Amino acid sequence: MEYIQEYNRYRNLIEEWIGNRITVPGLPERNLFEAMRYSLMAGGKRLRPVLSLAVCDMLGGDMEDVLPFACAIELIHTYSLIHDDLPCMDNDDFRRGKPTNHKVFGEAKAVLAGDALLNTACEIMLDEVLADRDEPHIKAAAARIIMEAAGASGMVAGQVIDLESEDVPVSYEVLCRMHSLKTGALIRAGILSAARLCKADEKTWDALDRYGRHIGLAFQIKDDLLDLEGDAAVTGKSTGSDEKKHKSTFVTILGAKKAKELLEETVREAVRALENLKNAGFLARTAAYIAEREK
Repeated sequence: MEYIQEYNRYRNLIEEWIGNRITVPGLPERNLFEAMRYSLMAGGKRLRPVLSLAVCDMLGGDMEDVLPFACAIELIHTYSLIHDDLPCMDNDDFRRGKPTNHKVFGEAKAVLAGDALLNTACEIMLDEVLADRDEPHIKAAAARIIMEAAGASGMVAGQVIDLESEDVPVSYEVLCRMHSLKTGALIRAGILSAARLCKADEKTWDALDRYGRHIGLAFQIKDDLLDLEGDAAVTGKSTGSDEKKHKSTFVTILGAKKAKELLEETVREAVRALENLKNAGFLARTAAYIAEREK
């Protein structure tokens, strides 16, 4: 219960900050902001920004420095979900138990809402850099980590591999690369951007990097298992979609049994990466939470 309480404490900070930052103005283009908020405030685990705040606490950093960057990551993640659900991509009808953005606002507005969320994330981080009169280069470095993870060397590249892998069997190595970029890169960026902001030493940085890589992989393996075995009423999105789209997953390549074994091993490796760090209990428990979640 202590873990859930701590997770919810971080989550509440994120919800409040995002809710205050993304509002609906009384302008002719207000429906753009309504579309942005529709997906942004639809719930979700907020895992990526939660990890940022947890790293901040572990390293004794300033939450006020980390929170805007953590929330920027959540805006980027939400933009990616809006675009991922589009008919030209995965063509999904439900996300987090609600109709997807394009089903409510139309495809064009959904594209623009995603674009606006990405740009707003950049504005948030640049505001932090410009406001820092002492060490703006540290915040600029954190922003660089996040944007690289979101772009052509990260999430976008992973999405391209995913699109090109439909109806085409891929190797285990290609599958791992795809998900290290599409899913893992932004999870890892939440951890490492906070480490940079909190001036982590090299040993700590390396440990957190290893941890981030393993939980990013664990998250995707669990997603693949949920697509096979999950309850759509709980997951909030259609299940069985990977099979319908003839996508290669950890389940299709390894089988459910071996995928579960890989998930367990990946979680163990994530926890092992933290063993020489102080105050890393929440991060270790989060690795287990990723494997245990039902949505």
